[in-house]
Amino acid sequence: MTRSGAANQLVLTACITELAALRFTPAGLPAVDLRLEHESTLEEAGQTRQVKAVLKAVAFGSVAERLARQALGSQWLLRGFLATPRNAKHPVFHVTEFQQD
Repeated sequence: MTRSGAANQLVLTACITELAALRFTPAGLPAVDLRLEHESTLEEAGQTRQVKAVLKAVAFGSVAERLARQALGSQWLLRGFLATPRNAKHPVFHVTEFQQD
């Protein structure tokens, strides 16, 4: 199903727990794979809930070059979208921008 103008935006505060070496796509675009961990306390259905999430993420271009230089364990506010790679079962967070949290 394709919808013009459909929203797919993710804003997440997370810690970088794994960071692969900077690589290049066949088209020569810089890319980096990373794993992010999020922890927070949120309210759901009137109850306080401890939330933890681990996500695979990827970034391309200048965002990848900048992310590849960041320290493991560093905390960031990341923005992007979700996409499921071909032949995969789970979505990957595509980071399009980030800033120090």
